[in-house]
Amino acid sequence: MVGASADLGPGPVLDISRVAELKGIAVTADSVVIGGGVTWSELVAAGLPHGFDGLKAAALEVGSVQIQNRGTIAGNLCNASPAADGVPPLLTLDAELELQASGSNRRVPVAAFITGNRRTLLQPGELVTAIHIPRRLAEGRSSFLKLGSRRYLVISIVSVAVLLVPDRSSRIAEARVAVGACSAVAQRLPGLETALVGQALTPSLADAVAADHVAALTPIDDVRGSAGYRRDAAVQLVREALRACVEGRSGGIA
Repeated sequence: MVGASADLGPGPVLDISRVAELKGIAVTADSVVIGGGVTWSELVAAGLPHGFDGLKAAALEVGSVQIQNRGTIAGNLCNASPAADGVPPLLTLDAELELQASGSNRRVPVAAFITGNRRTLLQPGELVTAIHIPRRLAEGRSSFLKLGSRRYLVISIVSVAVLLVPDRSSRIAEARVAVGACSAVAQRLPGLETALVGQALTPSLADAVAADHVAALTPIDDVRGSAGYRRDAAVQLVREALRACVEGRSGGIA
């Protein structure tokens, strides 16, 4: 699992895929704990609350089936690509990473763990041993959408994750919206989240999304799209992800 730089360089590589302590998903009264060695395919197969529907939708868009069978959620985070599909849904789930080294153990929010393009807070000798997610958010509704140049095996041009926790009157008690591939690090949209709280859980939630809500994003021009295209696409994708979340659709490729 990669630390400050994602470049492994030459030298020995230790295979930890058979370490039993890094496997498994546990659901407790307070949290959901995903082992650091859990693969995307294992996540998809797990019986988890609807708050994980968005993360599962992202899992199905990570590379090929072969990659999903071998690649881990923790590895996607440690790779720290701006377009990493797992990061936006984990941001909406307020996920924390458990980092262990010989003689030390610490917890770091996903929002703080990735510090830039291919850069993280992981120190030499540390492993991501688990991902902790609050149970209250796991019980919400969630979706994930990505915009790509083709249907399969594609790097995101824009990706969006939404998580909504309704109250007993079907109004939004908590809202989480995150956008990937439009900044060096995926970002939540706190202004939009605030605007959504208290609104009725209907498809008209999408009407609350305005261009100002994505103003803090810093997309770049590259071969997949211009910065302006990405910014406009982010607005439309957030709207569609909100509709999908309300309608119980987990998402996929837009």
